[in-house]
Amino acid sequence: MPRALVTGANRGIGLEMTRQLVAAGWEVIAACRTRSIDLDALEVRVEELDVADDESVRRLGERLQGVHLDLLINNAGILDRDGLEPLDLASIRRQFEVNALGPLKVTAALLGNLGEGSRIVLVTSRMGSIADNTSGGYYGYRMSKAALNAAGVSLARDLEAKGIAVLLVHPGFVKTEMTGGRGTVEPGDAARGILTRIGELDPKESGSFRHADGSTLPW
Repeated sequence: MPRALVTGANRGIGLEMTRQLVAAGWEVIAACRTRSIDLDALEVRVEELDVADDESVRRLGERLQGVHLDLLINNAGILDRDGLEPLDLASIRRQFEVNALGPLKVTAALLGNLGEGSRIVLVTSRMGSIADNTSGGYYGYRMSKAALNAAGVSLARDLEAKGIAVLLVHPGFVKTEMTGGRGTVEPGDAARGILTRIGELDPKESGSFRHADGSTLPW
């Protein structure tokens, strides 16, 4: 049975990916800060994880020593609606810590759990695309996701020799708590699209930036 770890698995897209992976026959380790009733109903292994806390990430790596992972989905993220006036540096730093450094720390901590044929997924956003930015604003979210994209490409290059492929994927504008319930895509449909892209991932395309609908996004 293949095994996956999903961060931010207690709600939204992470919960839906966990649910769909379980239905497809995967063993799933759900990592999150706070478990939920919906997550507990799936009867999967739940691990406490705060991706912004270095010690929390380190402890997760220790607890999972020797546990092989076929798939690591870095899904945990936050969105603050910050602007220029006033410039909220604390908010920007917080988003960098969670959205950019969090996935990199988790991946580094679990690198020994991955092997040839394993896949790493970074749930990013087209708001991290510089070419696609036509409206401005959202400094912390845009900058942190652009940084995550840069990290994803470096991971793809560094892990190529190990046979580990990396996918950067934008889920769409999804109706979740993070977006205040606004959006054009249901969480279940976003999760389905992401999992389809994972299944299609060709190692030769490692480091690519894709939309959950299959289209390629500009950097």
